[in-house]
Amino acid sequence: QVQLVESGGGSVQPGGSLRLSCAASGTIYKINAMGWYRRAPGKQRELVAAITTDDTTNYLDSVKGRFTISRDNAKNTMYLQMNSLKPEDTAVYYCNADLYSNSGRGDLWGQGTQVTVSS
Repeated sequence: QVQLVESGGGSVQPGGSLRLSCAASGTIYKINAMGWYRRAPGKQRELVAAITTDDTTNYLDSVKGRFTISRDNAKNTMYLQMNSLKPEDTAVYYCNADLYSNSGRGDLWGQGTQVTVSS
């Protein structure tokens, strides 16, 4: 069974850093675009950062210069380095991947990891 598993969330003070990881497991042939989304309480889900197969990236304006998305294709893993965290970054973060596996092409989501920024 192909799945995405996130890790690295937690609680941090404003100005702190966290690194999220998203590992794809199962029989995977190719991963196309990947992205990180978040949903804060009472708000709509939003795209935080995305990365293509040629490492082209794009970011939500509010995280530009603070967050960095990257991927390790050999490990089928994506990362989100989050620096200078702010209370408004508090949310559940989800990873997403468009991939080909032994089950065909799929748009997969991780289970989510909580990030809390508070003093």
